[in-house]
This record gives sequence, C-alpha cells and structure tokens, in this order.
Amino acid sequence: MTTVCDPDDLVVLLDGQRRPIGTAPRATVHHKHTPLHLAFSCYVFDPAGRLLVQRRAVSKPTWPGVWSNSCCGHPRPGEDVADAAARRIREELRLEPGDVRPLLPDFAYTATMPDGTRENEACPVFGAVAAGDPDPDPAEVAEWRWVGWPEFLAAARTSPWLISPWAALQARELDDRFGPAVCGPDVSGTAA
Repeated sequence: MTTVCDPDDLVVLLDGQRRPIGTAPRATVHHKHTPLHLAFSCYVFDPAGRLLVQRRAVSKPTWPGVWSNSCCGHPRPGEDVADAAARRIREELRLEPGDVRPLLPDFAYTATMPDGTRENEACPVFGAVAAGDPDPDPAEVAEWRWVGWPEFLAAARTSPWLISPWAALQARELDDRFGPAVCGPDVSGTAA
C-alpha cells in the first residue's frame, strides 16, 4: 500500500541536542526506526478543573484506540509550539482554547508499540483551558470524556497500560512538579 503524503504536513526532525536538522512527512515518520522529531502534548481543562481525555481513533497509526490526554500533535516547520497546540485543539477537538501555557517544556520520550512502531519525540507539554464540550474530528478521536485530575493521575500511577505511554509519563511528571494545582489557572512551566 502506498502512503499519500501531504507536502505541507511535515514534522521537524531534531539532532541529539534537539536542534532542527530537517523535515519529514508526518505520514511516514513513525516506524521501527523513528527519528527524533518535535511534537507536543496538551492537557485541556474546563473552568471547573476537569481534564478532557480522549480515546484515539482506531485508524491512527500509533496507539490506535488508546485513551490519552486531550490533544497531541506536531508543529509545522517554523510554527511556534504553543501556537501549534492551539491550532490542534481547534482542528482536532473543535474547541477554542482560552489559555495555552507551558507546563513541561523539556519533556521527551520514546515508546514502542507491540508491532515495533516507535515514538521518539521531544514533546513539550502544555496546559489549556476551554469552555464547553468538544465536537472532535472522528478521524482523530473515537471517544472523549471529562474526568477529575486525581482519576487520571491514578491511572497513570497504578495502571499505566490503560493510557498512552506518553500520557502516563507526563501525568506523573506533572503531579511531581505541580501536585493538584496542575489544573489551576495560575500554573505555568516557570513555576517553582
């Protein structure tokens, strides 16, 4: 089967010091030898402090059908990462983010699926606030729900296989850094 690539849908490839060294089509970058590339994750909270979680569409090439954080993606070449996160919240979840802020700007991870497909990402983590329920793109999201942060954190700490590997790692790091205040309006990646 031939993969059709959108010439504008590129990811930024990185060297070992996380400096840009080129681009690759997003549709072909994830495989058994995935190069290090730039991505992001976002945790969208409602004004009451509940976290939006999603189950990835079963057609996704990586971790299909797995529950995860609110939104993930890849910035385009030259695109600010926070702007990319806001763009994907609009495109994927059809929500308007009111506040996108850095939480874990230096997060990176690797994870390998049972079929050998590997994630290898420098993946800054953002928090955002949005009001109202999402109307997600079904090509991206199979299901969604609002959950309390303690519930999501419990899954990450005690049953990490229930959620995406990056979300399990990120949730534990977010809790270690911010505690329950992670869903508060004044949290930023520059907090002590």
